[in-house]
Amino acid sequence: MKGRTNVDAGTIWGPKVGYSRAVRVGNTIHVAGTTGLTADGTPAPDGMYGQSKQALANILAALAKLGAGPEHVVRTRIFVTDIGQWEEAGRAHGEIFAEIRPAATMVEVTRLIDPALLVEIEADAILPEER
Repeated sequence: MKGRTNVDAGTIWGPKVGYSRAVRVGNTIHVAGTTGLTADGTPAPDGMYGQSKQALANILAALAKLGAGPEHVVRTRIFVTDIGQWEEAGRAHGEIFAEIRPAATMVEVTRLIDPALLVEIEADAILPEER
């Protein structure tokens, strides 16, 4: 598709499953479900909070590659494996988005692709129209 830019997931899952970390078409960016894996492929320390912070850092890195920042995020979806820990995921989210306040959803899921993963976050961003 003309005008489409993909950001590689940078994990074993991208080629295996056939997906990108993020895709930009025009001024719209969609960031795939992103977990709290560190650069060495292990879950971030400090449980739900640490993994949420890392997932958001991974999302922001993908957005930056496409010319966007947190201020462009209009929607997030947070999937947690234990809704009882919602405040930890919410705290990490709020540290970035407290002033931006995108539309957000948090739901509990039975499990993620790896049992060590506690949270997965998606984001949608819209860049200003170029004139």
